Amino acid sequence: MVQDTATPIPPPAVALDETVPAYKAIQKFILDLIRGPDYGPGDRIPSERALAEQLGKNRMTVRKAIDGLVAQGLLERNSTSGTRIPMPRVMRPIDARTSLGITRIIQSGGSVAGNKLLHFEQTRASAQVAEHLQIKEGSEIVMFRRLWTVNDTPCCIETSHIPLGLVPGLAAEDLMAGQSLYGLLRDRYGIGTVTGERQISVAAGSDMEARLLGLPAGSACLLLRLEVYDEQGRPVEYMRSVNHPGLVMFKTSKAEMTA
Repeated sequence: MVQDTATPIPPPAVALDETVPAYKAIQKFILDLIRGPDYGPGDRIPSERALAEQLGKNRMTVRKAIDGLVAQGLLERNSTSGTRIPMPRVMRPIDARTSLGITRIIQSGGSVAGNKLLHFEQTRASAQVAEHLQIKEGSEIVMFRRLWTVNDTPCCIETSHIPLGLVPGLAAEDLMAGQSLYGLLRDRYGIGTVTGERQISVAAGSDMEARLLGLPAGSACLLLRLEVYDEQGRPVEYMRSVNHPGLVMFKTSKAEMTA
């Protein structure tokens, strides 16, 4: 004898605001949902079908609502994992007049910055590094590499090179204390950083860089090369930054258009 099983009764449709178009009411429902305590960055929202059943609307209307939120950057689609809440992005300015420090950049976006020192050594400048720092090849430098996180998620790997003569006594412990590098240069060594020359490109990170950033091997990354100068125009730092393409964006400031 075949025993019938009870068919689950779908929950009653949620009451939506009927004074606005249906897709806008659905958008408000979704926004209230993802801003609640049960959702956070990276979390997947219910499927179109589930939302349509819950809200008592057709899937085309639900899709229009979600498309609008995706266009606004409030949601993001993935062909394999559905629709998710985007991870917070780090907006790195490329205007030389703006702040250079990644800590301040992350914090200005309302996120929590963190870093881990991966490597620190006193070494000698290669030909390439020496050219950027305007010193002789083989000159003594300090080189260190740090992994930066935004809300505990890896976002970039930065490798800095500084002439040893500018930072006598600098030790790994100084960089593990959470102090800003540029704050340390200013407060301990009296070096104020005022400008930086930047080059931005797209390149595949190394296997190690991809692993640290949580990316598949061979993934394209955003590569920033930065030269930092002091108030007298003397090179202070040459830095190479490998950035997660899904978490970091570079932006320019507004400028007047001239003929």
